[in-house]
Amino acid sequence: MNLKIAIAEDNSFLAKAVIEKLSFFDDLNFKYKASNGAELIGKLEANHNIDVILMDIQMPEMDGIIATEIVKNKYPHIKVIMLTVFDDDENIFNAIKAGANGYLLKEIGPENLHKCILEVVNGGAPMTPSIALKTLNLLRNPKQIKNIDDKEKVSLTNRETEILEQLSKGLNYNTIADNLIISSGTVRKHIENIYKKLQVHNKMEAVQKAKKHNLI
Repeated sequence: MNLKIAIAEDNSFLAKAVIEKLSFFDDLNFKYKASNGAELIGKLEANHNIDVILMDIQMPEMDGIIATEIVKNKYPHIKVIMLTVFDDDENIFNAIKAGANGYLLKEIGPENLHKCILEVVNGGAPMTPSIALKTLNLLRNPKQIKNIDDKEKVSLTNRETEILEQLSKGLNYNTIADNLIISSGTVRKHIENIYKKLQVHNKMEAVQKAKKHNLI
């Protein structure tokens, strides 16, 4: 068995450390690294012959949770293991909801990381023990899940929704302005507000998050 591995990690030092950890195992073949979710999606479009992605959560341009959701929708055969420093309920819940197959903390040693990669390709759901415990607690306390969901609820104006729908069709600012009979400056201002409300940094993230929350 020769498993093809990719990593999404914005810290080049940490990425290098993970790659070195995996280099000791003959059954793992490291294919490529991306420094954010958007770069990873681009690399997958060129080559999605990947078995496992090790995914950081907090990255610029596109975070690991949004990237995970895109990966699982477009390439369901790829297993995604979150490899992160975050152990809070919100990130755990959102990662699982996005389709993550496992959730590990970065303190994991090489042998255990290797075992977890083998586990995930064999249908398992590897988790750092403390994460597994928090996941069980979340499932036992539906109120906590509801609180996380409520925190994520976003309210957009009718105009912002119209603009998002046009953005989702790949239209540029000028075309949207013409279609809605407003200035391109007004479109830009609305989009800035949309980004703030959705807590995203670009069009792709905005559209993905809006679809995730059934806003468009």
